Amino acid sequence: MLPELSRPFDGDMIMQTKRKLLRVLKERGQGAVPLKIAVLGGSTTSDIIKILELFLRDRGIAPSFYESEYAQYWSDAVFGNKELDEFKPELVFIHTTSRNIEEKPRVNEDAQSVADKLSREYERYERMWTAISEKFGCVIIQNNFELPSERLLGNREVGCAYGRIDFITRLNCKLYDYARSHKNFYIHDINYLSAAYGLERWHELRHWHLYKYAMSVSAIPEFAYSLANIVCSVMGRNKKVLALDLDNTLWGGVIGDDGQSGIEIGSETSEGQSFLRLQQYVKAHKELGVLLTVCSKNDHENALEGLNHPDAALHPDDFACIKANWEEKWRNLEETARELNLLPESFVFVDDNPAEREIVRTQLPEVTVIDFDNPEECIRALDKCGFFEVTSLSADDAARSEMYRANAERAAAEKKFASYGEFLQSLEMRADIRDFDPVHIPRITQLTNKSNQFNLTTKRYTQAEMEAAAADDGYIRLCGRLVDKFGDNGIVSVVIGRKDGKSLHIDLWLMSCRVLKREMEFAMLDRLVEECQRACIDEIIGYYYPTKKNGMVAKLYEEFGFAQVSADAAGNTVWRLETANYTPKTTAIKINESEN
Repeated sequence: MLPELSRPFDGDMIMQTKRKLLRVLKERGQGAVPLKIAVLGGSTTSDIIKILELFLRDRGIAPSFYESEYAQYWSDAVFGNKELDEFKPELVFIHTTSRNIEEKPRVNEDAQSVADKLSREYERYERMWTAISEKFGCVIIQNNFELPSERLLGNREVGCAYGRIDFITRLNCKLYDYARSHKNFYIHDINYLSAAYGLERWHELRHWHLYKYAMSVSAIPEFAYSLANIVCSVMGRNKKVLALDLDNTLWGGVIGDDGQSGIEIGSETSEGQSFLRLQQYVKAHKELGVLLTVCSKNDHENALEGLNHPDAALHPDDFACIKANWEEKWRNLEETARELNLLPESFVFVDDNPAEREIVRTQLPEVTVIDFDNPEECIRALDKCGFFEVTSLSADDAARSEMYRANAERAAAEKKFASYGEFLQSLEMRADIRDFDPVHIPRITQLTNKSNQFNLTTKRYTQAEMEAAAADDGYIRLCGRLVDKFGDNGIVSVVIGRKDGKSLHIDLWLMSCRVLKREMEFAMLDRLVEECQRACIDEIIGYYYPTKKNGMVAKLYEEFGFAQVSADAAGNTVWRLETANYTPKTTAIKINESEN
């Protein structure tokens, strides 16, 4: 990530150097995921789009944009626009603000009249969302409404039917109700954003009068960064791991010198309270599916003693991996990434020591490093970074830490066997491989959008696109869950094949690296061939498109027994497998019976 775009950033500097930053990002942007975004604005959006592109490219997304004419957001959405229709957006962002509210209450207006205005205003937006969903079936991001900078009625603006702030609050609540009941619809919370920025600074009337910007120019980077966090989350570009130092990071003092009773943690002192609050904040991330790891220069026994403090919120079993030793921290981060089968770019590193932070930045530039001086600043930095933005939360997400802990137990068990085959048999693995169902679509979509090393075609799907594929009889779809004696790994593999006469063309084949080399790829192939035979399909055509990350599967089709059909100078290859006389390859996994 570019230092200029990392928090805490200088918004004015970003506005002044946006062209230079974009050139740098485009030069290094090989392998970025393309995304078509339509921006329908009720005010000027040109600079918002430019800064949004910077933040998205910095996170591995290469956007292209359709921009509505000034204040034509509603007509473009409801009545259509040829250019927008041809653009076929994958995501629509509706940039409206409280300036775009048409039905405003008047002083002393009766409650029923205000309620009617509220209904009409909301229905205008709902009609727009419905039109977009029916036409494009894509993700929609809608701003809620920020509060005005002035209060005509003073404190009476709330709790009064004709109060403007009261009206905006009730209108926002209607948006939230819609978001709760509709998939692929997300609120961009500019009500919170403007309050955090400061309403008087946010509402720069001069910029509205001169340029029709609904916020001050200086606030645009904050706005675009917040919006980019939602887009990145939808596209599966979130970070996955919080790697945490211990001494003076999760508690005050040095456990090796002060002992368990001497460190600051708990409610007895103000310093202890600050560290306890940080631990509680970090632990809450575990419930979101964020993996917690320790990366500390410490004796292992001392680290465990600190984590077992009776007043601590975090304990050893909250961590997927604990590296407490005297190795360089960047080496420990590399080793942790290998053990978890994750890329270093998945990590956020938290350490109170500026020197250690700089070493990690230098040695592992893919790792995101958080800067802070005290526990309160650490919470604020993590909260504002947006790297763990939530747009969907599945049962697999909540259980992710336990899944990785079980992986560590598997790794320990493997060492007890004379052969790898014996180890696989000992796992007592069972695979549930079946067609997609509505309950698991969010998790399936999430898998397709991660920076996956086991992804043959690198194709990405929005949830709307995945739902469309799930409803199309022209596809064979499989998702695979793997369970063993150590626990449930969740849904770990997805295959989508497009039917073409007697052929099936593989559009997507991916698998989570946490079940690598456990025969799950063979189990998926066995079931896929079975489904093809049932559908009278004679051949499966597989495609491999190389990236910087998926070299590990370059020979997968060959291992499957496919014959290579073609290859080009870029390394793209095409493979073919005849389904007749196919011999199943799975030996250590029991696969569920086919539903058909």
